[in-house]
Amino acid sequence: MDIFEKLRNNSGPIGTPAKMLNSHHYFSFPMLEGELGPRMRFMGREVLNWSLNNYLGLANHPEVRKADAEAAAKWGLAYPMGARMMSGNSVLHETFEKELAQFVGKTDAFLLNYGYQGVMSAIECLCDHRDVIVYDAESHACLIDGIRLHKAKLGEYYKFNHNDMVSLEKNLIRATKLAEEKGGGVLVITEGVFGMSGKVGDLKAIAELKKKYNFRLLVDDAHGFGTMGETGAGVGELLGVQDEIDLYFSTFAKSMAAIGAFIASNDPEIIMFLKYNMRSQTYAKALPMPYVEGCRKRLEMIKQMPELRAKLWENVKAMQDGLRSRGFNIGETESPVTPVFLHSEGGVPEVTRMVRDLRENMGVFCSIVVYPVVPKGQIMLRIIPTASHTLEDVEYTLNAFTTLAEKLKNRVYQSDAVQEVVE
Repeated sequence: MDIFEKLRNNSGPIGTPAKMLNSHHYFSFPMLEGELGPRMRFMGREVLNWSLNNYLGLANHPEVRKADAEAAAKWGLAYPMGARMMSGNSVLHETFEKELAQFVGKTDAFLLNYGYQGVMSAIECLCDHRDVIVYDAESHACLIDGIRLHKAKLGEYYKFNHNDMVSLEKNLIRATKLAEEKGGGVLVITEGVFGMSGKVGDLKAIAELKKKYNFRLLVDDAHGFGTMGETGAGVGELLGVQDEIDLYFSTFAKSMAAIGAFIASNDPEIIMFLKYNMRSQTYAKALPMPYVEGCRKRLEMIKQMPELRAKLWENVKAMQDGLRSRGFNIGETESPVTPVFLHSEGGVPEVTRMVRDLRENMGVFCSIVVYPVVPKGQIMLRIIPTASHTLEDVEYTLNAFTTLAEKLKNRVYQSDAVQEVVE
């Protein structure tokens, strides 16, 4: 078979329904235009936007824009050239690493070009064929892909039920036995905040299991960095177990509203090992200087402007309390990530009409998640409050969701006449 012909006939689990619905640029790959913030333009209309992981509102903050512009003017976008091991290192890269490590309570850190690529490469680098990985069932795709790069045979890494410590312990017993037979170690992988559900990883209970089992813990805290804990140092800080996290990872794509990532540890030798052995960094260009300087500014603001985090949580509390008081199911979120679960009897056509009504007529834009990410018959609308939103934005959205739920209950969206919903 011709490879291209095969791909034309099967667009994949996401691409196939998108192709059937002709949803490109609407439900998938939508184009939000204008200044980044709570109000943007979609398909020519202004919408109230709840779909950006811009938690602290730094994406378009005047101080950030100024720092980014000055750094780009000073350095250009090319400097430094080459991978850091060869010709792309700088004093500012290493200074930033020290600042990141200090902020999350670690001894040392390694600055990475990208989050997804970075954590995948870190997992591949840390574990050889003798080692055994145990990971949470709801781990992000970047972690799953990193585990797939693991050099062990299929079946020599174990998945525990989401946030289930009984399941984790059962798998730790299996993993410990296998690691002893192979002469390797055990790495447990989980998240600080799970990005779809908003649930917090049970890091305290996992840390307790270290007293019984010999393993190292890697935590992806992409959604917790900058938002959780007294200073914003993440879920480990919030739960008082930051020291028990052996490898702390976060991307800059959430609270920092930028590109890049880092991994930190209390063992400088391990960080040095990663610097010399992570293929994604050894053979890739260093993070350009404007990002380094711009992200240093962002970190400085996270540390020196706690009012940004306070405003974020004011909006989060207003949104989540408002949804609960109106009878909405928002699951077990303990973070800014706010899922809203609704029931649909009419399948995909009903869901598409509902989302079109929400965007076109109510002017509210948020992400939508359907089967197979959530069970059949369920819809999840994912709201991301930020420090840039106002309480008026929250109230407007609560009213819109109340109207939406009433229409869904009355089966308005099951009508074939889409024009009755969207003018």
